[in-house]
Parts: sequence; C-alpha cells; structure tokens
Amino acid sequence: METASTIKSSFIGKKVERIRHLRGFTQDDLAKGLGITPQAVSKLEQSESIDEERINQIANVLGVTVEGLKGFKEDNVFINTNNFYDTTSFSNSPVSAHVGSMNVTNPIEKIIELYESLLKSEREKVEILLNRKSE
Repeated sequence: METASTIKSSFIGKKVERIRHLRGFTQDDLAKGLGITPQAVSKLEQSESIDEERINQIANVLGVTVEGLKGFKEDNVFINTNNFYDTTSFSNSPVSAHVGSMNVTNPIEKIIELYESLLKSEREKVEILLNRKSE
C-alpha cells in the first residue's frame, strides 16, 4: 500500500535520471547536492517510488519544480523539440549567415522552462481560487 508521503509515478527514478541527463548533471553532481553517495543516486534512479521529502530535494538540486519532475514525460520533450525544428526555417533565413556570432540555447531547456512557468501560473490560479473560496 502506498503512503501519502511516497511518490509512485511510473518509476519516478527514471524521470529523475532523464531530467538529470537533460540538465547536464552527473550522478556525482546530484549526489553532492543531496549529500549522499553516487551509489545512492544510482539506487534512487532505479526506484519505483521516492518519498516526498527526497523528491523536493532532488527537484531543488536539479533546478526544476516538483510538479515538473513528477509530471515529466520524455515523449513530450521529443514531440516539442521535433515541432520546434519542423516549424523553423533557420537554414533558409538570412539569420543563418550569423550562426557563429549567435548564442543558440538548448531547446530542451527552453521547453522545461516553459513547462515550469506554465505550472507556476496554474498554481497561482489555484491559490487565488482557494483564497476566494475561503473568504
């Protein structure tokens, strides 16, 4: 039986591992941030469930929201990334001549940032509605 303090969401450990990779962290980096060994990080990444407190710590170290971590779906990243590249005509634009002087960012990081800002906005809306309800 699952307790309220444990998160079990289609192998949360795999989500931690993928986000860690996407954010450019090694197991050593995450281990140092959490104050545990790299072997413990490996065990976490193989876990089907992780307690809520540890999820909060992991999200903080990786620089993502808890909701973003829990709701992460790799398919969405690839779909959004493919759509990004399919809808840009960068190679045919006059901007492409200046690629060497441009700072091109990782589109996956932009997707994560967008997702997190949408989650933040939704949380704010819920909070406003809850405050109105309690008045």
